Amino acid sequence: MLVADRYRLHTVIGRGGMGEVWRAQDEVLGRPVAVKLLLSDVADASAEARFRLEAQTSARLNHPHVVGTLDFGTWQGRCFLVMELVDGDSLAGELATGGPLAPPRLAQVAQQAAEGLAAAHAQGIVHRDIKPGNLLSDHDGTVRIGDFGIARFVDDPSAGLTTTGQIVGTGLYLAPERAIGTPASPASDIYSLGCVLYQLAVGRPPFESETATALLYQHVDAPPVPPRQRGAALPPAFEAYLLSMLAKRPEERPTAREVADWFRGGAWRGAPEPLPPEQPGHVPGPHAAPRPALQPTAGAALIAPAPAGVVDPPLPPVQAVLDTGWNTTVHRVPARRPALAGPLRRHRRAAAVVGGALLFVCALLLGMSLF
Repeated sequence: MLVADRYRLHTVIGRGGMGEVWRAQDEVLGRPVAVKLLLSDVADASAEARFRLEAQTSARLNHPHVVGTLDFGTWQGRCFLVMELVDGDSLAGELATGGPLAPPRLAQVAQQAAEGLAAAHAQGIVHRDIKPGNLLSDHDGTVRIGDFGIARFVDDPSAGLTTTGQIVGTGLYLAPERAIGTPASPASDIYSLGCVLYQLAVGRPPFESETATALLYQHVDAPPVPPRQRGAALPPAFEAYLLSMLAKRPEERPTAREVADWFRGGAWRGAPEPLPPEQPGHVPGPHAAPRPALQPTAGAALIAPAPAGVVDPPLPPVQAVLDTGWNTTVHRVPARRPALAGPLRRHRRAAAVVGGALLFVCALLLGMSLF
């Protein structure tokens, strides 16, 4: 099959809910390429917009650790995207066939994936779906980031092509701030990369659950089990840095550039680095200046432990809906949780009672002094 009188399709090398990827040959330039072809039964305006966005996003990046875009067009009413062919496997396949990665290989993956993310973040692009299947490994082990289908530009919130109250991404690797409905940021990609590295080290992701709701709550509330407690043969410094990438608060995570530099420098082989001394009035944060605390956006779930003795009403389930992208899940975010209203009102009543009692005592003492 010849697409656009130029790209001869040979074999399917990947398939998702939105389309399929073919190994192909560029008949004009005589080189192997990968052609992503939009499926005809999902070729609506939204899918075409997502497809076009992926082409425009990845075309802005020219980096050895990002899969490059070569061409984009329409053929027989179907959009197609031509990309560099990564002649290897994804890290999901590498994990499935070889088991958990050794620390040197894991450090290489971390450094190269972070290099690609740093290039994207420098262009104002947030990937939003970092997972093992989207990290591709060449025949020589070079890691490259692919699938910018749900990426968004930091300065253009509408570019994500999502609706209010939805979380787009893969739940196993979703950052806590995104689980409560906050827009993705570069720090969100770092958390996702941390989840991927954790899985590649241990053999399983840091958080798992049978329900999407419970999984999102774990990302927000539960601390990850240190990888070495799960049998990962990581140096202490490596483990400590990996856990810093999984910090619940975005401002406490390193940047992509910091991650790349740290692993390239070989610091992962040594002992954990001591934290800098805390300065008076300084909010701890080893990698960046403090930013405002996480606040849920409208329509998002406020996730926080209830006070002792207070039973929260059951939350509405998070409904997984069909993705319009590549093996990616879109979750409906539950409505804002009202469970804290009761405790807050009780606290206000208690404060009012205490305040009234103090006023009464003061008045009594004043009266005694006057008589």
